[in-house]
Amino acid sequence: MVPVIALVGRPNVGKSTMFNRLTRTRDALVANYAGLTRDRKYGDGEMNNRKFIVIDTGGISGDEEGIDSVMAEQSLLAVEEADVVIFMVDSRDGLTSADSMIADHLRINNKKAYLVANKIDGQNHDVVTAAFYELGLGNVYGTTATQGRGVKSLMDIVLGEFDENVEDLTDDQARGIKMAIVGRPNVGKSTLVNRLLGEDRVVVYDQPGTTRDSVYINYQRNEKDYTIIDTAGIRRRKNVKESIEKFSIVKTLQAISDANVVVLLIDASEGLVDQDLHLMGHIIDAGRALVVGLNKWDGLKSEHKDFIKSELERRLRFIDFADIHFISALHGTGVGSLYG
Repeated sequence: MVPVIALVGRPNVGKSTMFNRLTRTRDALVANYAGLTRDRKYGDGEMNNRKFIVIDTGGISGDEEGIDSVMAEQSLLAVEEADVVIFMVDSRDGLTSADSMIADHLRINNKKAYLVANKIDGQNHDVVTAAFYELGLGNVYGTTATQGRGVKSLMDIVLGEFDENVEDLTDDQARGIKMAIVGRPNVGKSTLVNRLLGEDRVVVYDQPGTTRDSVYINYQRNEKDYTIIDTAGIRRRKNVKESIEKFSIVKTLQAISDANVVVLLIDASEGLVDQDLHLMGHIIDAGRALVVGLNKWDGLKSEHKDFIKSELERRLRFIDFADIHFISALHGTGVGSLYG
């Protein structure tokens, strides 16, 4: 899997500018689910032929009631998802109490972090970075994200932590066409996986965001090998009650990167929403074959079906190359057509 890098720090230290610099775009996949008090942006980056996923988090101002307050905790959820953290501070503001609080959190959680003093243009690098060594996170790297100064050398060091020659065992064990099932929480991904496999291999539970690990499942159909990449992990039912947790977009992005074909599952009862379009754009940008499945189709009234079809025709003209299927993962209606 490609490494995941989270950008954390106070507001206005340049995280979003760094995000745009690393992804070379102003676009991002935005996590805007209920219960997330601040959006997190997800995007793909590539440098020196090394691919990575970068997460831009909401700033932590230090006005919260400690690092474990709801606002701060939601902003730092990306730290849990990440393999490594780029902790950004503002070289012009100097060291602040909020910087110290974030540094303490990273140390307590034993998270690998690179301390970056941003906005060093026009200043003496050694002078402006000296104070930040007090945070005890090792070297301080100077950058100016707006101009790209120091960014390449920083990323050479960060990405150097990951041995690109280490093979992904999960990928090695995959057989045939790799098909990722992706979509928003509770659209029926696990139900569809179970239907395609013909058995209950993944837990199905009527609660959004109950699972967050990708699972590779090999199987055969009509003497052809397939590997389903399910973006929901296998769980024992006794653990499901503990799973009021975030939907891991990172796992979805990794599954898309690793797949040959991506089935984007959409809840037909809710219609097409912005998050579906964000995911669709990411699949297209990744150059993967796209199949769109409108799930829960059986239970809809005819007028709603007509409305959904007209909306699809209006909003999805740019993907006339993709197959669109109306299915019911629960009852099996139209599921076989996904292989077409």
